[in-house]
Amino acid sequence: MIPATRQSAIIRRILQDSKTIAVVGLSPKPQRPSHRVARYLMEAGYSIIPVNPGQDSVLGLTCYPNLRAIPSAVDMVDIFRRPEAVLPIVDDAIAIGAKFIWMQEGIVNGEAAAKAEEAGLVVVMDRCTKIDHMNLL
Repeated sequence: MIPATRQSAIIRRILQDSKTIAVVGLSPKPQRPSHRVARYLMEAGYSIIPVNPGQDSVLGLTCYPNLRAIPSAVDMVDIFRRPEAVLPIVDDAIAIGAKFIWMQEGIVNGEAAAKAEEAGLVVVMDRCTKIDHMNLL
């Protein structure tokens, strides 16, 4: 278990070092958590890349079917998908050279986290980027 002070420092570093965030599972519905979080992150100055195979655009931005389809570099992959859907997303994040994996509140997948960490990515699980950004930055 990482001490709370160290965990806060790691999360602060991730939020400061990330400029481009791919939001996997970004919903076009304003009432959904993924939509609210992505909108907040956009307003905070991050470049957001929607990833949802069922959409052409979300938040006025081009939406990609998966991480590998994104034509530019991604710092953080922010995941809004069921825990059992996370492993292939982590595989794609590793393949595209992302630096950070962030699994939103309620999303925990130890196998995917271990695989990401083995590949050199920093992983956060079961936390909200919006809440942490509001509290730490």
